[in-house]
Amino acid sequence: MARIDPTKLNLEEKVVQINRVAKVVQGGRRFSFSAVVVVGDGNGVVGAGLGKGGEVPEAIRKGVEDAKKHLVRIPLVGATIPHVIERDFGASRVILKPASPGTGVIAGGSVRSVVEAAGIRDLLSKSMGSTNPVNVVRATMDALGALRSADAIAADRGKTAEELLGKRGAERARTPHEVIERPAAAFPMGGGRGR
Repeated sequence: MARIDPTKLNLEEKVVQINRVAKVVQGGRRFSFSAVVVVGDGNGVVGAGLGKGGEVPEAIRKGVEDAKKHLVRIPLVGATIPHVIERDFGASRVILKPASPGTGVIAGGSVRSVVEAAGIRDLLSKSMGSTNPVNVVRATMDALGALRSADAIAADRGKTAEELLGKRGAERARTPHEVIERPAAAFPMGGGRGR
């Protein structure tokens, strides 16, 4: 996979978490900071990095540099992702699902930071297991990096998306995901009997 040049992109930075850690030495405690940072152009390119330093700004700067080295391009279908994906990193597991237009980003803090930096505006997600922001961000980045569009999969097989999915299927794979609305419940507040 070709490396993405960060100098050609207008990247925005977002700090996910800053953690103060202490090292106990003979004279007492020595404090340093670690920062999880996400960078993205809001148009399908995103990267995450971890920076450590004696001061907070230094840790953030190093995190941004690290994030720019690990940029990935995500295939978007409208403002959502092409298919459901599940990835884990350490004890953290993340499930990402495409959503219909207007849904918004239904995600927790760490996942939300990554997908919003990538420019995804409609997404359903669930984070399970460890809530450690470092591992959740890494699992989310793994999931986004593993996404493939129907056209890319077809090209790998030496075919077109139409040959694999048919004309209607290929068209559906290129248009934003639609969720069928369920009819409202007859008794939305619970049982049907009186008090």
